[in-house]
Amino acid sequence: MTLNDVRKKYLKFFAERGHVVIPSASLVPENDQTTLFTGSGMQPLLPYLLGRPHPAGQRLANSQKCFRSEDIEAVGDNRHTTFFEMLGNWSLGDPSTGVQAGYWKEEQLKWFLAFLTEEVGISKERLAVTCFEGDEKLGLPRDTESAQVWQKLGIPKERIFFYGAGKNWWSRSGVPENMPVGEPGGPDSEVFYEFTRVEHDIKFGEHCHPNCDCGRFMEIGNSVFMEYRKIENGFEKLSQRNVDFGGGLERITAAANNEPDVFKVDIFQKIISNLPSAWRDTRLQRIVADHSRAIVFLISDGVYPSNKGAGYILRRLMRRVFAQIQVHQATSFSGLDTLPQGVQADLQAIFTAVVHAYENFYPRLDVSTVNTVSRDEWEKFREVFRKGRKEIQKMEIIEAREAFYLSESFGLSYEIIKDIAGEKALNLKKEKFDEEFKKHQQISRAGLEQKFKGGLADTSEMSVKYHTATHLLHQALRDALGTEVRQKGSNITPERLRFDFTFPRKMTDEEKKKVEDIVNEKIRESLPMQNVILPLAEAEKTGALHFFGEKYGDQVSVYYIGRDLKIAYSKEFCGGPHVKNTGLLGVFKITKEEAVSAGVRRIKAVLA
Repeated sequence: MTLNDVRKKYLKFFAERGHVVIPSASLVPENDQTTLFTGSGMQPLLPYLLGRPHPAGQRLANSQKCFRSEDIEAVGDNRHTTFFEMLGNWSLGDPSTGVQAGYWKEEQLKWFLAFLTEEVGISKERLAVTCFEGDEKLGLPRDTESAQVWQKLGIPKERIFFYGAGKNWWSRSGVPENMPVGEPGGPDSEVFYEFTRVEHDIKFGEHCHPNCDCGRFMEIGNSVFMEYRKIENGFEKLSQRNVDFGGGLERITAAANNEPDVFKVDIFQKIISNLPSAWRDTRLQRIVADHSRAIVFLISDGVYPSNKGAGYILRRLMRRVFAQIQVHQATSFSGLDTLPQGVQADLQAIFTAVVHAYENFYPRLDVSTVNTVSRDEWEKFREVFRKGRKEIQKMEIIEAREAFYLSESFGLSYEIIKDIAGEKALNLKKEKFDEEFKKHQQISRAGLEQKFKGGLADTSEMSVKYHTATHLLHQALRDALGTEVRQKGSNITPERLRFDFTFPRKMTDEEKKKVEDIVNEKIRESLPMQNVILPLAEAEKTGALHFFGEKYGDQVSVYYIGRDLKIAYSKEFCGGPHVKNTGLLGVFKITKEEAVSAGVRRIKAVLA
């Protein structure tokens, strides 16, 4: 069974059960400073899980593109990936609140089991499930209800396991103790598939259980029963209880084929088939296939290589690919910094293969921009690589700490360092290098948790103002520079807005001043910001700006600035939130205009 088969069957299955299929959100959260990337299907839906009405209704389903950076260095085994799709279905409210469109545990678990066994042909005998064992200290009860439902559906008691909050509680911030005030969460019930065939590189443990890491069991779906919100002294029930399901599309497809190696899924095989024949190493193939897929999707969603934030993660991905290719492409390590430019042609073929594999479902993938960014980053990496070799020449001895510095700063792999450094690295051992990396990874994760702690999309007063200002800026750029200007991405914090757009050259000072004047004029006019929910075809006829080729639901939210939709100054497909009137924004000032990549510019601006 192919990945596209499973995705299509899933969306059809839940559409037939009253769910509206909504489009995937961007990998870059538009108005959420708690995280760098969209890492789960529920993340864009947080306001609706907390009670805000969704324009498509209370039963939703989709396939959400996701990216998680925590395990970049783990990619290369049979199951870790950075980019993935998460199949999701949601019930926003349930009958206990008087909302008849909702559903709860019995319907959710029954439907997911039916999808697995009846639609994709997975044997019920190969499944094991887990439930929340409760936490008396926090006043959170044991989830016996889910266990009873599973038994009623034919899952034997010996294949139902109970685990604590570290395994069977879900919130974006992890275990209940780490949840910030206001964050929603709840117990979850996970479904695992037990593989029956052992690959040569997978050794199953003798005494195994669903949460064992030996590879025998793989989680393929998680039903979260979101009914709690963290408060200062514990938890309270949400005003509505929700079902939030997420299942890895690649993993479900692997289970349907009884294949413990997710890289044997058809889409990965299509990508790998475009790798040069010299790149035979299995680990290299997995790294290039996964990272190339992530690179295409990230750049297409407006992320560009940089030294911080999302751009830094993208740069890490690209340089890891470059470094791995160098190891396997060069005839000797001494010639690594003079590799032929043919590598770029190989990469372009791989990126094109990614786009072809996904273009029917994700038509906005931009292989031209991906290739341009890749060429630029390749040249920068080659220069950094040369500097890394010079740094080695300065060192007297290279052990784990020095090797990690070379790896992190210059992209040099352990193997390259050992070869180039020669006698300087006689005492450098792989296990010590790995220990140093793990130590740094723990420090980095702790820092990220501190930096991005929280969980709710930022709806602070200033962030809402900046969100509204991006609409004015977008239209003002089109007025000043021409209608070829199109949004490529945006990022909002309470301190500033950042807006990426298509334009072939640097803006002049006069053009920047003109844009500022237009925006400030519309602010002085105190125009109302209004919202209307329309059928997709009708919304498109209004001229509202949106991403052409993007998949939207049957009903879309259009925000417009003006007193009448027909003659509004700005119209865009958008989920909000916004200020009620432009007069509340203050004074708009562009602080920086710069290139992001060929044909893409970036503006940073503030409101005073």
